[in-house]
Amino acid sequence: MDLTRRHLFRMAGYGLGASALTSLIEKFKLATALAAAPGSGYKALVCIHLGGGNDGNNMIIPYDNYATYRNLRGADLSIPQDQLANRRLATSIGNFAMHPRLGDAGPAGEPVLYDLYAQSKLAVVLNVGPLVRNLTRSEYQTLPPATRPYQLFSHSDQVEIWQTARADSRAITGWGGRIADRVPSGGPRLTTITSISGSQVFNNGNSSNPLIIAAHPTTLRNVLVLNGFGSGTDETARRNAFNFFRTIDRDTTLVRACMDVTQQTSDIASLFNVNDPTFAVQWPANNGLANQLWQVAKVIKLVTTSDPPLATRQIFFVSQGGYDTHGNQLNDQRNNFYALSLAMRAFYEATVEMGLQNSVTTFTSSDFSRTYQPSGSGASVGSDHAWGNNHLVMGGAVNGGQFYGVPRDPTDPTTIHPTLVIGSPSPSDTDNRGRWIPSVAVEQYAATLATWFGLAAGDLNYVFPLLNRFNPANLGFV
Repeated sequence: MDLTRRHLFRMAGYGLGASALTSLIEKFKLATALAAAPGSGYKALVCIHLGGGNDGNNMIIPYDNYATYRNLRGADLSIPQDQLANRRLATSIGNFAMHPRLGDAGPAGEPVLYDLYAQSKLAVVLNVGPLVRNLTRSEYQTLPPATRPYQLFSHSDQVEIWQTARADSRAITGWGGRIADRVPSGGPRLTTITSISGSQVFNNGNSSNPLIIAAHPTTLRNVLVLNGFGSGTDETARRNAFNFFRTIDRDTTLVRACMDVTQQTSDIASLFNVNDPTFAVQWPANNGLANQLWQVAKVIKLVTTSDPPLATRQIFFVSQGGYDTHGNQLNDQRNNFYALSLAMRAFYEATVEMGLQNSVTTFTSSDFSRTYQPSGSGASVGSDHAWGNNHLVMGGAVNGGQFYGVPRDPTDPTTIHPTLVIGSPSPSDTDNRGRWIPSVAVEQYAATLATWFGLAAGDLNYVFPLLNRFNPANLGFV
């Protein structure tokens, strides 16, 4: 089989992200060299993206104000109160409830995520979304469009903004990748950021490059297979040629970058050429998100049990689709939440089994929330694209059992939750559908996570250029 030099390098580079070549070009290497050491101990961030725009209004439900909730959402889109009674969340701003399938998702009806909230291992962050600046209802309706995120309510654009933390302009790097620029993995052969959900702008940095691998049941030794490099005579010759190619023409910047990416791919493939780590945890069957988190857990266990550890800082990206619920919302979200809660709880138990529950923080993101008012009626009822959303943060280091947010009225802490009034006199709604204007910027949510991860205060503006427009920079949930 005849292979060109270009094809050899292409075979070795599939596992690294599209930005890998440019990320290793010389002009960016200084940033990595000067990046602060990640510090002692292992830490990981795990982002779970809920693709399509999760309806946070039915994820976290106002229990004390249930009558208003029921009136606004309608009988066809609201969760019956008798399903919420045993899953109430006591907070400093009143009683709320968790969606039944998040609370009681276990096969025997056990309180899967509700139990973690009760153990202070799960926190809720209210009304989060992309912002250019803080906005009131009247400002939203009267100020120029540049004062709000571009292409608001568009799936692709809002996903991009969530992942880049730039609501004012397009960006080619994500806040996960930019954290990786400043907080290296601590292992010279392993990348800081790994995606189990394909190429995402969240993963792209300026000086760092992401690793992209398949989910379980793909074994670690098979995520970066270099075909055609066996033990046969021709394959050995091919391997020797492949290694030789990486030693020549290194005076050309792009060629040198390609060689370095190829070498890193080969190094990671070598590190992963082991038997898969195993767990006593029972991972849920037929659950795509659980399979992604299972792969994350295998990587973490391999990295942390090696002597010495292969890395001390890692960021992971996984996703679950199916949240674009313009119709059949109650049933679809119920099924999605069932899979989400089982996957999250199994992953948390895996971190406990590894003794790393205090070192791994898992959090959700999504395109946007859904309108409070329904779209349609009857069994096929759904809701439309909205804005501010509620999110979950899980882990042993989380200051859980509480709600977090920024009060829309500084004198009234209950206003961390949107005011449930549709249309004109509402201080929260953009129009008359219940599209809540966020009171927490993506930057505040993400910067809180990044600070826990080890990002230095002096690097916050590099990762989050708009952060200084919002206060506080740290919400304190972890």
